[in-house]
Amino acid sequence: MPIRKAEAIWEGNLSKGKGRIKLGSGGYEGPYSFASRFEDGTGTNPEELIGAAHAGCFSMALSFMLDKTGHTAEHIHTVAKVSVQKVGDGFKITTIELETEAKVPGIDEKSFLEQAEAAKKGCPVSQALSGTEIKLKARLIS
Repeated sequence: MPIRKAEAIWEGNLSKGKGRIKLGSGGYEGPYSFASRFEDGTGTNPEELIGAAHAGCFSMALSFMLDKTGHTAEHIHTVAKVSVQKVGDGFKITTIELETEAKVPGIDEKSFLEQAEAAKKGCPVSQALSGTEIKLKARLIS
């Protein structure tokens, strides 16, 4: 399996500094700052990138779990909401809420929800973030 990488550069102090994040694949490169992380400034932030990774990983894992039960998803859409909060003297990612909806012909809701829960527990990003509370809202659409 390949090793994936990303890099970041930061210049200046925390509140007025600025940085750039770059994915090793070249698929994304862009700015980040205190304002884009803790306020509503432009640019990305680590939590947003973690959310993208988690949503992508979960969606693929759910597709895999459904395939194992003989059901092919026509469509899976997942949003990951990553909450960072002040905890003590620092900050912590306290929760990640995965909200997914999927169109899966021929599956009943109970089986779908079981597979979604298994995907939440089994996806590599969920496992890497196991110290964070991960919530799931899954909905089967027609």
